[in-house]
Amino acid sequence: MPTPEPAPTSTPSPTVTLAPTSTPPPTLTPTANPTPTPTPIGGGGQIAFVSNRDGNLEIYVMNSDGSGQANLTNHELEDNWPTMSPDGRQVAFISDRDEPNPGSCGLSNSCNSEIYIVNTDGTGLTRLTDDPGKEMFPAWSPDGTQIAFVSNRDEGLHVFVMNADGSAQTNLTNTSEFDLYPAWMEDGAQIVFLSTRDGGFQFYVMNADGSEQTMMDSGLPPSESSPGSLNTLFFLEDVSVYEIYALAGDSLKTMEDSGSSLGEFPTWSPDGTQVAFHSNRDGDMEIYVMNANGSEMTQLTDDDANDMFPAWSPDGTRITFHSNRDGNVEIYVMNADGSNVVNLTNNSADDTIPAWYP
Repeated sequence: MPTPEPAPTSTPSPTVTLAPTSTPPPTLTPTANPTPTPTPIGGGGQIAFVSNRDGNLEIYVMNSDGSGQANLTNHELEDNWPTMSPDGRQVAFISDRDEPNPGSCGLSNSCNSEIYIVNTDGTGLTRLTDDPGKEMFPAWSPDGTQIAFVSNRDEGLHVFVMNADGSAQTNLTNTSEFDLYPAWMEDGAQIVFLSTRDGGFQFYVMNADGSEQTMMDSGLPPSESSPGSLNTLFFLEDVSVYEIYALAGDSLKTMEDSGSSLGEFPTWSPDGTQVAFHSNRDGDMEIYVMNANGSEMTQLTDDDANDMFPAWSPDGTRITFHSNRDGNVEIYVMNADGSNVVNLTNNSADDTIPAWYP
């Protein structure tokens, strides 16, 4: 019987150790430093203003951050004195485009200017007045259904009123004197204006139909009304002292005494708690605010230029104004406390008289 042979012993395979494979370092992508987010301008609504950037005065409108600047009245002749409807959808303005000697109007009584309206998107241009005389100072009623204005179509200068479509034009004051600068009270029931009928400029108030015209006191042009109360801002001249007054019913209240300086164009904040105005008490025009009762006056701007014509944003957080601080007049905006001043219309033209609406 054969002797069994032992099974072959398996030889283990040698262990091969692989040299470590070097891993290439990851490619680093440079990360840009984050761009600081600019402080938003905000305030809501739109700003209407006057500019001569196309060679003559035109009405423009822009968003509250300065974007979307659009010419609403692109015409070879001058358009001026914009005032926006309470709902912010239309702008009323005056134009000398029918004047035989265009560009010579200004505030002269001897030329022909008419009142027009245009939608804030530039459509719907409509001529509201059509008279050989001069029509000026349009002022919307609080509900937007009527426009008060001044005309010399009869002897003298008189306050008229018309429907917002130009119909039913009615002479409310009809005297041989000058009646100027109509301003509506908040409830739309009364209109305040200036008149020379009793010597010098005097404040008068009348019902919206022209009845019960009553002298108030000596003055300068009235400004816009305050929201939510029967107060209207005025300038009252007493020799060389200019003061800002508020009319409540039939009483006049001193709000600010500026000594021999000039305080002009007061305008109420949307909530009626503050008043912004410009004054030259520091040697040039600056923007100031104060409480509605005249307390806590604060200077918001402080430079060697003239900062003028303040207008509040609809939400009361911003104030727009015009200034010549960069050599020509531009529209600026700032926080209501005077911080974060931004040039909205940075160009070589003059951009003036901003009006901020919803």
